Amino acid sequence: MISVEDWALIRRLVKDGVPQRQVARDLGIARETVAAAVRSERPPKYERPVAPTSFSPFEARVRVLLAEHPSMPATVIAERVEWSGSITWFRENVSRLRPEHRPVDPADRLSWAAGDAAQCDLWFPPRKIPLEDGSSVLLPVLVIVPAHSRFVLGKMIPTRKTEDLLLGSWDLIQQLGAVPRRLIWDNEPGIGQKGRLAQGVAAFAGTLATKVVQLRPYDPESKGIVERRNGWMETSFMPGRSFTSPAHFNTQLADWLEKANARVVRTIKARPIDLIDHDRSRMLPLPPVPLQLGWRERVRLGRDYYVRLDASDYSVDPAVIGRMVDVSADLERVRVRLEGRIVADHARVWARGSTVTDPAHVETAKRLRELFQQPRAIAAADDLTRDLADYDRAFGISGVA
Repeated sequence: MISVEDWALIRRLVKDGVPQRQVARDLGIARETVAAAVRSERPPKYERPVAPTSFSPFEARVRVLLAEHPSMPATVIAERVEWSGSITWFRENVSRLRPEHRPVDPADRLSWAAGDAAQCDLWFPPRKIPLEDGSSVLLPVLVIVPAHSRFVLGKMIPTRKTEDLLLGSWDLIQQLGAVPRRLIWDNEPGIGQKGRLAQGVAAFAGTLATKVVQLRPYDPESKGIVERRNGWMETSFMPGRSFTSPAHFNTQLADWLEKANARVVRTIKARPIDLIDHDRSRMLPLPPVPLQLGWRERVRLGRDYYVRLDASDYSVDPAVIGRMVDVSADLERVRVRLEGRIVADHARVWARGSTVTDPAHVETAKRLRELFQQPRAIAAADDLTRDLADYDRAFGISGVA
């Protein structure tokens, strides 16, 4: 077989008008070989003739198993067909056959209209954040990216529960200054699963006049923009940084995002900061009334004058022990009200199992306890002496000796 260089030279010489016989004589190649090279549209390629291998007797049974179970591991298939040879050689042959039986899931290229959608996700930075009690934990960061402009918004939140997810979403939407027409989520439990929204999410979407879209399983392309931003923050924002608290993390993240949104995005060849105004102009306006979000509960205050919120306890004015109080909390504060009057106001702690006490509540409890323990004053009793004639008259025996 001739080389690719000889094949190219033969075709060039013949095209230039050199007779095939002379080309064969000058290159020392048979005339039939020259004629075959002229007729061929592709360069010569050596192909080993197909010959039976040690895998050939097992191939039919392997195909049957792959047709039923395309993802069955090669080691399991080897056991089922009683293969006793090299497992590496067996794996190579199974890998060759598997694509023929595995269903194909094509990914379309998506285009995002201005104002139409924002992709939402939780990113867990690979570093523990110090909390109030001295412990350190991994905390979620809520990330929202309007798909048209690629403008990134992010904020660390205490938990991935529905209350905190909605509070964080509202905070970032307020920073954006408008409401995307669709909020795209995967099956995050705090938002909803299997096509059903978590309690409170439908009301949140209705108040904003937006739509919460839950992606089907195995559909990463529909949320790829925010996923790539998560990876970008992990490799560009996190290295070389240290954090003393969640607030310190959020301050550094906000400063970094200001610079990050001013960089050119390769896929759209533009800076998000230059596109966000157009994106925002096609979104919905913010609702005219404030949203009622966060943690809300109505409880009867017990003798220990503490209420529990997200596994932490907060003190309340002991003067309202035994009465129904309303507990509410956002990402920053925990407040307790009695008939609209605030009877407790604390900074929210992120450390689970914490006890937050207001010294004024302790003093009030001490004073009330002292009053309770004092003996009650008894009013002086009147003279209980009674004339015995009164009893005679009562029983109708007056005049009896």
